Amino acid sequence: MRTLRRYAPVAGLLALVLAAACGTGAGAGSDKKLNIGMAVANNSQNFGVEMMNGGTAAGKDLGVNFKAVGPPNTDGPAEQQLFQNLTQTSRDGIVLMNLDPPLFTRPAARAIDQGIPVIAMDTAPLDGSKITLYVGNDNYEIGQKLADEALKRLPKNPSGEVVVGVPNPGAPVLDSRAKGIKDTFAKKAPKVKVLGPYQTFSDPGQNYNAWSQQVHAHPKALAFLGVGDADSYDLARIKQQEKGTYLVAGTDVDTKTLEYVKKGVDFVTIDPEHFLKGYVSTALLIKSVRSGKFPKGWFKMPSLVVDRSNIDEIIARQKSPEAALKWYRPQIDRLLGNVDAQMHPMSQAR
Repeated sequence: MRTLRRYAPVAGLLALVLAAACGTGAGAGSDKKLNIGMAVANNSQNFGVEMMNGGTAAGKDLGVNFKAVGPPNTDGPAEQQLFQNLTQTSRDGIVLMNLDPPLFTRPAARAIDQGIPVIAMDTAPLDGSKITLYVGNDNYEIGQKLADEALKRLPKNPSGEVVVGVPNPGAPVLDSRAKGIKDTFAKKAPKVKVLGPYQTFSDPGQNYNAWSQQVHAHPKALAFLGVGDADSYDLARIKQQEKGTYLVAGTDVDTKTLEYVKKGVDFVTIDPEHFLKGYVSTALLIKSVRSGKFPKGWFKMPSLVVDRSNIDEIIARQKSPEAALKWYRPQIDRLLGNVDAQMHPMSQAR
């Protein structure tokens, strides 16, 4: 197996603070191998798997003991317990991704009080969590991109209904995407009535049933747009089965979703680039623990429109974690090489 290239230390951070504590003390100047952890909301759906794979790759690159955990289904209390377990085994730092920030506010604060650095990934933390670094997408922008791509494929000055679904209403990351969709249609296609967002559930079976109900309830809709993982492939499956003429699309790059994009059933998918996010979050945490200095605020991550023009490239990228790492390497170098350019106030995260 080839040796993966390590990165030069990140320099020139705009906003640095000394870490209040570094867990077991294995920070700057220590030869101890760090124990770093990651908790995700779901370890079976694509978004969680991608984040875990990205974190694992960063852990290997940067020479730490890395452990990623998550429940098999989106289950906040179950993930909370797994996070608490990590505070015993990964005391040098934890990357936390969740879909229920209030549930994790006190556990994160307790971990930080114990001297365990915690950074948030994918979902912005609440103030009481004491987390000061967040790595995530502009999810409102992801919603805008999805709406813009739909408008490119609708007639000029369209009128009719567009149905929007959210797997976990109340999850800020998903609600922001739905708002981006609704606001974009309101601004650019005021004759379109956006319905929802309706709950579509994370579980693929429940998701399929929820979308089936919406499709049958709104047979003349122009489009059905989801903001979660299962939305993309379940909507495409329904459209294909029922020979629908409406547009369908969602987010993420599950294997089934990519197949439907290649066939043209899903007109696009918006890729939050979760592997990249998992890598960058973990690398930032490791580098910060080693240096004793942490950037503060929102580290804004990119997202990608995937359609038939680039689908073959993305399918090849998704063949394995090794292929993904090779594909993402230029972005990793760019993002970690200029942290300043990605930093924004935490209050702007959406």
